[in-house]
Amino acid sequence: MTKQEFTITVYTENQIGLLNRIAIMFSRRKINVESLNTSPSEVEGIHRFTIVIHETEEVVKKLVRQIEKQVEVLKAYYNNNEELIWQELALYKVSTDEIAEKVKVERLLREYGARAVVIRKDYTVFETTGHREETDKLINVLEPYGLIEFVRSARVAIIKASSGFHEKLREFEAQEPSEEVVENEYLDKQDEVFTM
Repeated sequence: MTKQEFTITVYTENQIGLLNRIAIMFSRRKINVESLNTSPSEVEGIHRFTIVIHETEEVVKKLVRQIEKQVEVLKAYYNNNEELIWQELALYKVSTDEIAEKVKVERLLREYGARAVVIRKDYTVFETTGHREETDKLINVLEPYGLIEFVRSARVAIIKASSGFHEKLREFEAQEPSEEVVENEYLDKQDEVFTM
């Protein structure tokens, strides 16, 4: 299996130390996190982690199952880029003198979907959103004109085929409590250890 880019979405309670425990899961497997975003979700009191990694699907499946075993984690999903709508925000600081003299600013803004957010005598800051390849193109254009600083945000993503975690939470709450025993592979293994 070849490695590819996956986005892991995790819905959690907002608890101290959870980010550290999740980060340890990645470091133990020697998986580099390309992008990490945490934010409130559409459900009050529930936070959402969006984590981007390059890995095989087999490894990602196991990792998501392990993340879901954390007490504070309500649900975790993984998706490839085709299953998501995603964006990143980028800011570019350039010399105002350089950009005003050598480039038609309006044409540049239109062509790359950027907008000026701060214009000062010594520098101008542009903002744009898009996929990484799109924001990288503007870096290449601005470098010859005195690119002073560049920063890109972590990915924000929405799953195309999902009706949202809020809906799943309502379905879960509406279910009748059952006496059915739910199998838990982790607990079964623990029972085996204690009975030996």
